[in-house]
Amino acid sequence: MSIHRKVNYIQQCPEAVTILNQMEKYLAGCFTGSNPITSEMIELVKIRVSQLNGCAYCIDMHTKDARANHESEQRLYALTAWKETPFYSDAERAALAWAEANTLIASRPVSDELFFNVREYFSEAQLVNLTLVITSINSWNRVALSFKPEVGSYQPGDFDV
Repeated sequence: MSIHRKVNYIQQCPEAVTILNQMEKYLAGCFTGSNPITSEMIELVKIRVSQLNGCAYCIDMHTKDARANHESEQRLYALTAWKETPFYSDAERAALAWAEANTLIASRPVSDELFFNVREYFSEAQLVNLTLVITSINSWNRVALSFKPEVGSYQPGDFDV
C-alpha cells in the first residue's frame, strides 16, 4: 500500500526554497562569458546527478530545460553511458566525473587523481562553483524524492531564477 506523501514544500517553507533558488541564481550568473562551464554543461551535470539519485522529477525538468537550450537528443540519451561515447568534450567528461564522485561521495572519497584531472579544465573558483551546482541539485533531488512533486508537470521557465 502506498502512503500519500506529497507535500507542497514551496508553500510550507517558502523562505527555505527562496534560499535554494538564490543559490541557483548565483550559480547561473557564474557561468557566463568565456567560462568553460557552460549552461549546457550544467544541465548535463544536473541530469546525470538526478539519474544517479533516481529523481524522475529532476530528470524530467532538466532534460526539458536542456532541450529548450538546444541540447541534442543523442547526448541526452547517451548520458548514462557518457564514458563509452564520443559525444562529450573533455571538459564535460571532467565535469561529469566530478559530479558522479561528489554525488556518490559516501561510498568512496573523491580521489586526488580525479581532482587534478578536473583542475586541468577548471580554475579553483570554477571548480568550487561546479561543486556547488552538484551540491544544489543533490539537495533538490532529495526534496523531490521525499515529497514527490508530479513528474511531468514541469515546463521550461516554470522556475526561472
